Amino acid sequence: MRSKLASRMLCATFLALSLVVPTALAALPSPAKTAQRVDAAIAEELFGEETPLAPRSDDETYLRRVWLDLVGDIPTPEDVTAFLLDSSTDKRERAVQQLLASPYYGQNWARYWRDVIFSRTIEDRAYIAANAMETDLTGWLNEGVGWDQIAARFITSRGDVQERGSTAILMAQDGRTEETTAEVSRIFLGIQIQCAQCHDHPYDRWKREQFHELAAFFPRVGVRPVRGLTKRSFEVFGTDRFGRNAKKDNDRRPQAEHFMPDLNDPTAAGTQIQPKFFLTSATLPIGASDADRRGQLAEWLTDNEWFAIALVNRIWSELLGEGFYEPVDDIGPDRQASAPAAVQLLAAEFSNSGYDLRWLLETICLTEAYGRESRPRRDSEQTPFTANVPQRLRSDQLMNAILSALEVDESQPANRGGRQFANSPRKQFADVFGYDPSVARESVTLSIPQVLALMNSAQVNRAVTAGRSNMLGRLLTAEADDEQVILELYLCALSRQPSEEEIAQLLAYRDEVDDRQQAFEDALWALINSTEFQHRR
Repeated sequence: MRSKLASRMLCATFLALSLVVPTALAALPSPAKTAQRVDAAIAEELFGEETPLAPRSDDETYLRRVWLDLVGDIPTPEDVTAFLLDSSTDKRERAVQQLLASPYYGQNWARYWRDVIFSRTIEDRAYIAANAMETDLTGWLNEGVGWDQIAARFITSRGDVQERGSTAILMAQDGRTEETTAEVSRIFLGIQIQCAQCHDHPYDRWKREQFHELAAFFPRVGVRPVRGLTKRSFEVFGTDRFGRNAKKDNDRRPQAEHFMPDLNDPTAAGTQIQPKFFLTSATLPIGASDADRRGQLAEWLTDNEWFAIALVNRIWSELLGEGFYEPVDDIGPDRQASAPAAVQLLAAEFSNSGYDLRWLLETICLTEAYGRESRPRRDSEQTPFTANVPQRLRSDQLMNAILSALEVDESQPANRGGRQFANSPRKQFADVFGYDPSVARESVTLSIPQVLALMNSAQVNRAVTAGRSNMLGRLLTAEADDEQVILELYLCALSRQPSEEEIAQLLAYRDEVDDRQQAFEDALWALINSTEFQHRR
C-alpha cells in the first residue's frame, strides 16, 4: 500500500499534526473523558465483582489493531519499534490521534461504507458508482464533514453516478422506491422497516402503512442512462413533472405520488400515501416536490436519536467485534441494548460533537473495553465487552496488509472514473475475500476458495521469492544474522516480535532445509497465510 519512504513521511506528518489542536475542536466533549464515562457505565450495567475481565492488551497488539481499524493497514517495523521504545503514558492516545490525521483514515472508512452499500446492490452494474463514492467520501471524512451532512448528501443526491459519489445508495438500488426506502432506513437508522412492506412487522411495532409512508418520500426519484461521445454512465434524477395520466402502478419510473399496493388485487391502483416519517409522525403534504421530500426527510432523519445510536452501535461493533445491539442494522425501540446507558451516553456525546466521526473513533479507541486483549466470541450466557473480539480482516484491509508486509506497490490505484473499481485487482480480490460489514461477524468464516486463492496466488508467491528487487531479497542480502531476519519478518508480517519458541522453530527449519533462501521464503509464505495475519486481534 505504501513505500517505506512514504510511511516515514507520513509518520513525520502525524507528529507535526498531533502538536496542533484546532480551535474549532476546543468545544468538543473530550474523547478521553467520555471514554472513561462509557467504561464506567458498562461496568455499572454489566460487571460484578467476580466478572473476569481480559487484561490490557500489549503494545504490539494494540498498535496493529488500531492501525487496521483506523487506516486499514498494518504498521511498518519502524512504527512498531518506535512505539515499543516510547515510554510515555499517553502514547496510545497520541497514536490514535496521529492515525486519524492521516489521509488513509478517510480512505479506509470510505471503503468500509462502500462495502456496506454495494454488498446489498440489486445488480453489478451499480459498481460503476463505486469509484466516485470512495473518492468523495474519502474527501468528506478527511475534511471532517459531519455524519449528518454526509447522510443528507446521500439521501438528496442527484447527478451522474461517476461524478457524484453521493448517488451511491440510489444507484445501488436502481432508484427503486421500496428498495431505496429500505436501505436508507437500514443504513442510517439501523431499522429494517422493509419487514413491514407487505404486512405489519412480525417482531417490531412498525405497521405496513408506516413503511409506505416512508416510501412516499422517494417516488419521484429515478435512475436513467446517460450516453455521451466518450462514455456511458447513469444519472440519478428527481422530477416534479407528471402528466394528468401519470401511472399509479409503482413501476420503476418516477411517480408523482406513492401508492400502497392492494394485496387483494395487485392490478388495482392501490392507496395513495402521504409522506410521513415513521419515528415522529411528521408529515409533508401530497404534491410536495422531490427536493422538499428528500430534503425534509434528511433533516428529520438526522435529527432523530436513532440516527446517532445506529452509527455509534455500528462503529462500536466494528471496533470491538460486538455491538450494543446485534445485528447492527436491526435495532430500534423494540430491541434491548446490552448496555443501554452506555450506548445512550455515547450517542448523546456523538451528537454534541456535531456528529464528528473522528471524535467517535478516538473515544472508542481510548476505552478500556477496546484496549483489552482479545478473546474468542462469547457464548450468549457470558457477559459482553469483557474482552475485544478477533475479527477477519475486510478484503481491503487484507490486501493492504499483504502489500505492506511484502513492500509491494499497488499496481492500479483507485482513482475516479469509468468502471475501474469494477474491473480492478482490488475488486477481484474483494470477490474472494470480501464480506458484508453489516452481517454478524460469527457468520464470516474462512472458506476453501479463500485458502486456495492466497496459498496459490502467483503475486504472493512472486513477492515471497527472494530477488534483488523485493523485500525478502534485500533483507537476506543486507542481514547475515538469521535471528535478525526472523525478527524483521515477524515485524513486517505480524507487527510483533517473535517468541523464543518461534525463533527456535525457524532456526531449526533453516538447518533442516539447509538452504537459507528457501527456508526464509517458506517462512514468509507461512506468515502471510497464517490465521494471525488474516485477523485483527
